[in-house]
Amino acid sequence: MTDVSAADFEMHLFHEGRLYEGYRLFGAHQTEQDGQIGFRFCVWAPHAKKVRIVGTFNGWFGLTHQMRKLSHEGIWELFIPGVEEGELYKYEITTAANETKLKADPYAFLSEVRPKTASITYRLPGFEWNDHKWLKKKKRKAVYEKPVSIYELHIGSWKKKADGSFFTYREMSGMVIPYVKEHGFTHIELMPITEHPFDRSWGYQTTGYYSPTSRYGKPHDMMYFIDQCHQHDIGVILDWVPGHFCKDEHGLYLFDGTPLYEYIHEHDRENWEWGTANFDFGKREVHSFLISNALYWIQMYHIDGFRVDAVANLLYWPNRPQPEANGFAIEFIQSLNEQVFAKDPHFLMIAEDSTDWPKVTHPTDEGGLGFNYKWNMGWMNDILTYMETPPEQRKHLHHLVSFSLMYAYSENYILPFSHDEVVYGKKSLLHKMPGDYWQKFAQYRLLIGFFIAHPGKKLLFMGGEFAQFDEWKDDEQLDWFLEDFEMHHKAENFTKDVFHIYKNSRILYENDHRPQGFEWIDVHNAEQSVVSFIRYGKKPNEALVIVCNFTPEVYHGYQIGVPFQTEYVEILNSDDKAYGGSHQINLKHLQAQKGVLHGKPACISMTVPPLGISILRAVKKRGVKKG
Repeated sequence: MTDVSAADFEMHLFHEGRLYEGYRLFGAHQTEQDGQIGFRFCVWAPHAKKVRIVGTFNGWFGLTHQMRKLSHEGIWELFIPGVEEGELYKYEITTAANETKLKADPYAFLSEVRPKTASITYRLPGFEWNDHKWLKKKKRKAVYEKPVSIYELHIGSWKKKADGSFFTYREMSGMVIPYVKEHGFTHIELMPITEHPFDRSWGYQTTGYYSPTSRYGKPHDMMYFIDQCHQHDIGVILDWVPGHFCKDEHGLYLFDGTPLYEYIHEHDRENWEWGTANFDFGKREVHSFLISNALYWIQMYHIDGFRVDAVANLLYWPNRPQPEANGFAIEFIQSLNEQVFAKDPHFLMIAEDSTDWPKVTHPTDEGGLGFNYKWNMGWMNDILTYMETPPEQRKHLHHLVSFSLMYAYSENYILPFSHDEVVYGKKSLLHKMPGDYWQKFAQYRLLIGFFIAHPGKKLLFMGGEFAQFDEWKDDEQLDWFLEDFEMHHKAENFTKDVFHIYKNSRILYENDHRPQGFEWIDVHNAEQSVVSFIRYGKKPNEALVIVCNFTPEVYHGYQIGVPFQTEYVEILNSDDKAYGGSHQINLKHLQAQKGVLHGKPACISMTVPPLGISILRAVKKRGVKKG
């Protein structure tokens, strides 16, 4: 049992925005006082006249369980002997206007299954972790020089039981982990699993920031899922939403009858597009609440990273006619990142940011926001626009393939093919591709291959690995039956192979963030819509040559300059018949000839596959087997 005392110093830090483990003070904690075991409750409600605790332990009648207001502004606490684990409870708040509100605990560790809304007493300590090897392994090398391939997962719609109900965290661990490893991914990114009232908000409209959703089990079940991922060398990233929260009656909104966690003024508070309320980053208590929450997931759940949602919504004041930087939120972001990396220097702090804000992934002491990764939304939009254009018209948009390299090293980027791109009528990756049935699959393979070969870490939304044809249906499971169709099965084999090539080829990731790791061979062949480039490793004479053909034409005897006068072996060709292609491959080793071409000291002549990608590896001696 944990002895949690409402220390004056902790409350002082809370009001200063520097209480970074607030979950140890606030909420419901089992403890012992005067020889009696029970739960101690603590909540912040500065404008309340009275706060009572109601629950199953008192028949939801809180007259005898009125909390006492401490000397520090707005903090209430009460120890109730005899309360056991698993009891339902809420705070009954009497507002300044003499209204009564029943509120869930902002720091609750467990909540009722929706549509019920009560908090549940829960002893969070006690889970036995077995991920020591993983935690030690993380520290060996900086993440920038490691392969990072992220499988974005929505637990509720990955797979469902025959009756339509959800699998639990524990059940999912036995299915998802082997699948993710088989497909060559290094991380799972969970769409928000913080408690939320509406399934189809996907967790982005949160009511319980400290409570993993009870749809799939209890906190220790969630810990089991993460622990199992770590034991199988899979990192876990959480989608985290610190910018706004939903306005359901039991949640944070107007918590003590006044705007408390949210801004006072309507034009700052209201997020009209999402129907949510924006956190007030001018309040230091909000800083304490959210930074504590981030550290809570790291310390108590061993999370390896956050994808911080909607950073643009934090950086700029909402509802302004012109963009206006929000200094309060910027200070919060910088403090957040400083504290996270102080806790875990190897953590992934990923900004989902659609703006051109500078230095997002630069350290705060250099004037940056302090993240270590940012989604490359520009690259994603450019390449999808290009790929959705009919091949015969692509020559007019050739710049969209190359423009990302103009800024590729200004930040540390993750290339995202996320859920946002395959929902709400946007169509799946496969369905976006123009042309007939064969051409759609060929271009899908080309897109995935280019995605892997381009500098930057990788993220693919579930279903993309087997070329789901329909866009994501969030209330149904993925279309697993497609794996029985030949072309989908072959497409899945291609993604497996290409992700394993990425994972096992240092050249494709160790120089991701260094300009010397990339060089164009020919970026100007707009007429044929062919691009070629080199990825370099850290060691001398290590290189991969990549050739992408965005038209359905086959080019035999196609000449390109190469960096070394040696042999080249094709380690991947998306047109291989094993993947459903027309088998325009380079079976034999390609011997480079001396002679300057494309500014390189040697050149090769090769077959360039239709709507395909070819990856060639420079070899140091004869006899290297293909692949």
